[in-house]
Amino acid sequence: MSPMNTPKYRSALIVGTGPGLSASLARLFAKNGLAVAVAARQTDKLAALAKETGAAVHKCNAADPNDVAALFETVAAKGGTPDVVVYNASGRVRGPLIDLPPEDVRKAIEVSAFGAFLVSQQAARRMLPNSHGAIFLTGATAGVKGFALSSSFAMGKFALRGLAQSMARELSPKGIHVAHFVIDGGIRSAGRPVPDNNPDSLLDPDAIAETYWAVLQQHRSAWSWEIEVRPWVENF
Repeated sequence: MSPMNTPKYRSALIVGTGPGLSASLARLFAKNGLAVAVAARQTDKLAALAKETGAAVHKCNAADPNDVAALFETVAAKGGTPDVVVYNASGRVRGPLIDLPPEDVRKAIEVSAFGAFLVSQQAARRMLPNSHGAIFLTGATAGVKGFALSSSFAMGKFALRGLAQSMARELSPKGIHVAHFVIDGGIRSAGRPVPDNNPDSLLDPDAIAETYWAVLQQHRSAWSWEIEVRPWVENF
C-alpha cells in the first residue's frame, strides 16, 4: 500500500474503558498520534491512563440515549469529532436460566447491545457527511457460541455481532469501516495472570490492540468486517 492510500485518522473515542484492552488501545492510539477520549460509567480509576496518554476522560452510561448524545457533543466541542470510535462495554449476569432476575438480564443486554447501537448511531451521524471513519465493536466467544449459565451475555453479544454485520453492509459503501472483533479467550490482567505452566494461554491486551490497529490501516479495497483473535492453545 502506498503512503497516500493509507487511511488517515486523527482522533479516537473509546467507550467502556477499563484497565485492560481499552487502556491498551488508548496507549497505542496516542502513540500513533491520535487524540484520545475515553468514556466509562465510572471514571475514578482512569486518572493514571489519562495522564499517560493525554486522553480526555468522560463519564457516560452507554445504555442511556441522552448520556451518549451528550458524550459526543462534549467530545466534539472539546477536541473535534472522533473519526475512530471503539465500543468495549458489555454486561452479563451469570446463573441458571430459571433463576436469572429479568431486570438484571435487561440491563446486561442494554449495555452489551443497545449501548453499542446508541454509540454507533451517534458516530455514524457524524462520520457520514465526510464519508470517512471507523466504528469498531468488541465482541466475544459468546457472540458465536452460547455457553450454559451465560444466556444474558450470549444474547447481548449475538445482538452486537448482528449489529456489526448490518452496519458493515450499510455503512462500508459510504466510507465508514465497521469491524467486529471476536475475543475468543480470556484476557490477561493483573488479577488474571498467565499460568507459569501454560505460557501465552491468555490474550495479551497489547497484542489485541495491535490487531485493532492493523485493521484500522486496511485499504478500503480489502476491508475486514470481522476478525477473531485467540490464544494459540485455545480450543476451537
